[in-house]
Amino acid sequence: MPKISISDATLRDGNHAIRHQLSKSDISIYAKAAEAAGIGMLEVGHGNGLGASSMQVGLAKETDTTVLSAARDELSNTLLSVHVIPGFATKNRDIKNAIDIGVDVFRIASHVTEADITQRHISYVREKGKKVLGVLMMSHMAEVDVLVEEAMKMEYYGAQGIVIMDSAGAYLPHDVNERITALRKELKGNVGFHGHNNLSLAVANSIEAINCGATIIDGCAKGFGAGAGNTQLEPLIAVCDKLGHETGVNLYKMLDASDVASQFVETVPIVSPTSVISGLSGVFSGYLKRVELVAKEFSVDPRDIFVELGKLKVVAGQEDMILKVALELAEG
Repeated sequence: MPKISISDATLRDGNHAIRHQLSKSDISIYAKAAEAAGIGMLEVGHGNGLGASSMQVGLAKETDTTVLSAARDELSNTLLSVHVIPGFATKNRDIKNAIDIGVDVFRIASHVTEADITQRHISYVREKGKKVLGVLMMSHMAEVDVLVEEAMKMEYYGAQGIVIMDSAGAYLPHDVNERITALRKELKGNVGFHGHNNLSLAVANSIEAINCGATIIDGCAKGFGAGAGNTQLEPLIAVCDKLGHETGVNLYKMLDASDVASQFVETVPIVSPTSVISGLSGVFSGYLKRVELVAKEFSVDPRDIFVELGKLKVVAGQEDMILKVALELAEG
């Protein structure tokens, strides 16, 4: 069986869960534990990626330079990676700075139907000699043929692998099977999967992705991530071991890393009634905390907000729509 590369997003997607307030100390302590566990890639930064700290999507406790430098100091074998969304991250400032710090892997991301916006960023990073993965967010919002077409664009631009994100936790295993199989058929490089647990299927969906040929799997310690959380790394590694999939991750050390993460996990993500509706509605998992706050402020049901946001097909970056929907519901 091919080796599965585990990409740990605890220090990036996990930042969503605590409003981007991970500290330099949190980064250093967990990065050291991830290195000891044999994690393949460790993704670090603001929940929305490089250069994203802002009033609109959340101000981070630390700067990109601070958190990336802190992680870099602790990593030797584990690759340091960053999430990059064009529009948030600039080439000459944010990406150049990350390269100077020593980031190994740049995961250049776009909404599933907007791969065109990644061309310049992918080309720039490849010219600098760094590894690039293309990432298609909210991948459930495109038909399979469109998903494949957008992935092929990223590969043409220079991406050395393509990761699809189930950003809303909306997939069932057969959805994963259909998409990963189609991508493996058409792409030359590696294929990866990033799951969310809104329907309590993140680990199952990740294993389905592996069975269909995915060789890059994202996850977080304790499932620490946006909404109902990401694919939880501890059971994922255990199941991979049981099935004979080589990950290079030491299960006991991963369990130790999970204990380390407990130091900064305020509340372990759970499959709540609201997150279930978020998954069914196909709405970005990162909206959960904001939706719950606005719903309380306007005395409306957060589940109704998610249903309406789903009808509007909102994507990450449209947080202003949460308030608009809440106001409309409150006014009846």
